[in-house]
Amino acid sequence: MRADELACRRGDRILFARLSLAVESGEALHLAGPNGIGKSSLMRILAGLMRPFAGSVAKSGAMALLDERPALDTHLPLGRALAFWAKVDRTQDGLLDEVCDRVGLADLLDVPVRFLSTGQRKRAALARMLAQGAPVWLLDEPLNGLDAASVANVEALVADHCADGGLCLLASHQPVGVAGLRRLDIADFRADFAA
Repeated sequence: MRADELACRRGDRILFARLSLAVESGEALHLAGPNGIGKSSLMRILAGLMRPFAGSVAKSGAMALLDERPALDTHLPLGRALAFWAKVDRTQDGLLDEVCDRVGLADLLDVPVRFLSTGQRKRAALARMLAQGAPVWLLDEPLNGLDAASVANVEALVADHCADGGLCLLASHQPVGVAGLRRLDIADFRADFAA
């Protein structure tokens, strides 16, 4: 994935400008910076859900985005909510069960999504993303609401994904413990002017 000379506009403000990045298979990049700097907007631009104010993005391979909207039906039991997306995403047989075990949800599949805690919902969104089997991961604040064990699990998942040839862009204002993780501070591209 490559981005060249990106700029992002929100209302009359340019959040960042002249931002370029390149991430290859097997690599992970931590997009860092304080709240409101444009990390989520950058992730949406990279995912193709938002147009940049300037610049371009080149990508190849299927992408999976994890953000604050898990898109799980809150009235369904977790297992059925995840199964819906597994069918839409054409998830290979058995992968959803494996993923639920890996993120610690196997005992919660009969619980309606609306009764899950914040951390459990975050892990459910992670399970949905993992089940897609996409080589490109875009993780927007994946550690929010997680306990220490779950944070370590996410870090291990990212490391394993990259070791298997995947690539990951991870936006977080929190520190992330993944060996070899490169860091790009969005604040270095701050544009302190109105459009």
